Parts: sequence; C-alpha cells; structure tokens
Amino acid sequence: MSLSYKGVLLTLLLSGWMNPAIAQRLPEQIAQLSPPIFESIRISPLGFNQQTLRGISGGETSAREISDRGETATGPCVGFVDREPDHVVTLISFFDFLSLQVQSPEDTTLLIQGPGGTWCNDDYLNQNPGIAGQWLAGSYRIWVGSYEKNTYHPYIIRLTQNQE
Repeated sequence: MSLSYKGVLLTLLLSGWMNPAIAQRLPEQIAQLSPPIFESIRISPLGFNQQTLRGISGGETSAREISDRGETATGPCVGFVDREPDHVVTLISFFDFLSLQVQSPEDTTLLIQGPGGTWCNDDYLNQNPGIAGQWLAGSYRIWVGSYEKNTYHPYIIRLTQNQE
C-alpha cells in the first residue's frame, strides 16, 4: 500500500502524533530541503562547467513510439517514458563538446530530441545511458526511461564540457 504525502500527514494528525501547527509548515520545509526535480535549464558554453538535473525515470509510453524509430546512430530506442519530456535543456549557442550522462541505481534509457534530430542510448557507461559530442544551439527535449512499463527509478543527469 502506498500513501501520499498528504495521506501520511492526515494519518499523523488524526492519530495525535503531530501538532497541526507543525504539519502546516512541513511542506515548505521539505521543499527547501529537497533538491528540485524535472528542471529545465538554459546554458551557454561560456563560463559553463557542470550542471546536475534530477528526476524519476519511466512511464507508460515506449521510447520507440515517442522517437518514431527503433534505433539511432547513438543506440537503441528502448524502455518506457512519459509522453512529455522530463527536462528541456536549451543551449544558447553551439557546444564544441558536451556530455550528458544519466546516473541511476537501476538500468535506465535515454531519448533526446532537438536540433538536428533524435538520439537514443542505453548502456553508455555500464547500465547508464549518455550522449557526448558536438551540440547545436537550440532546445533539447530529454526523456529518461525505465525498461519496464510504469516502473520508476530516481536518476541524476550530469552535463559537462569536460572530456573524460
């Protein structure tokens, strides 16, 4: 059984475990402590070193359906994602080199649509997908998928100009 955040608060309040004044302040305090997820960002190569994005992988739509292909030059379009992208990364100008790598405790997949095409990847580094190389200026829609439909895993995306 899974309880929502509001369900847990209500249970604690009704059982006498939590003071109502404290419960009202909790959402604000939790939001301040938790790093944001599903962010969209704008970056430029000048002065850019590294950026981290967070989210939860997975969904009910196949990456193949969103990408309208089974494979790209960077890898297979596998896994399941949400209909809408998890992130939009807007590059203000051309990047001579940019690396985007997903890190997750579970096996995840990657789908990116942007200027110049669609790219998919699986297992770039161990079980983690990624794409690196030259990137045109413009907006990139990014999905991080899970292998099983409606299965969700936390992830971190690391964007960097460092060639490792």
